[in-house]
Amino acid sequence: MSRPVIGVTTSQRSGWRIFPLVWLNIRLAGGQAVRWDVGRRRDVAKVDGIVIGGGDDISPMLYGHELRVASRLDPARDEMERRLVDEAMEEGKPVLGICRGSQMLNVALGGTLDQDAYDTHAESRRYRTILPRKTVAVEAGTRLAGLAGTPPMKVNALHSQAVHDLGTDLRVAARDEGGMIQAVERVCDPFALGVQWHPEHLFYARRQRAIFRGLVAAARARAEHRAQVSAVDEEVRHELESTWGPGAS
Repeated sequence: MSRPVIGVTTSQRSGWRIFPLVWLNIRLAGGQAVRWDVGRRRDVAKVDGIVIGGGDDISPMLYGHELRVASRLDPARDEMERRLVDEAMEEGKPVLGICRGSQMLNVALGGTLDQDAYDTHAESRRYRTILPRKTVAVEAGTRLAGLAGTPPMKVNALHSQAVHDLGTDLRVAARDEGGMIQAVERVCDPFALGVQWHPEHLFYARRQRAIFRGLVAAARARAEHRAQVSAVDEEVRHELESTWGPGAS
């Protein structure tokens, strides 16, 4: 069986060191990653799924707000990634958003962001580390819960913004201890999941690798003209049975 091809957006500035980690995670999940940035050719028609990667803050002008806090922005990347999410939704291709990518997924689907999320959520502890120090609670009954389970999850954190108003067909999949949204997901095809942390740095953790397995399962289903959400559910059942035996699901 051929590996689904996943287009991965990166920053022109830091993509050289981040892309290899995403490539590894997608490879372990059964896919093949190709790198995209503002300076490279990008064609949604030639891939089976997309990762919108981490990076600079998203300009509030994309969702009709004014800039309220000092931020490092990347307008060219904003434009590129918003268009890629739009095209992926139009072509029915799955999307995984990582940190900034989770926010972009929400904005592209009509949502808004909180520019100073830690000011709004005063009880959310602020971390800036790739180490898994932040605790998030995964919402029961979500696709993320199916992939990664519902026990409290330790994740890393590098963000200052966060999802505020949800985009079309999105629901909250995880929050931190202060109530700040940490993951969102689409409730229907095409599959889309956004996580506020960086699972690519946590490739040694089974629950984080499961996030990439979900994307690759959805991408394979898209390539085979099958329903994506049900394919991800089947991936969850397969993982449970391979770990705990038949009937575990």
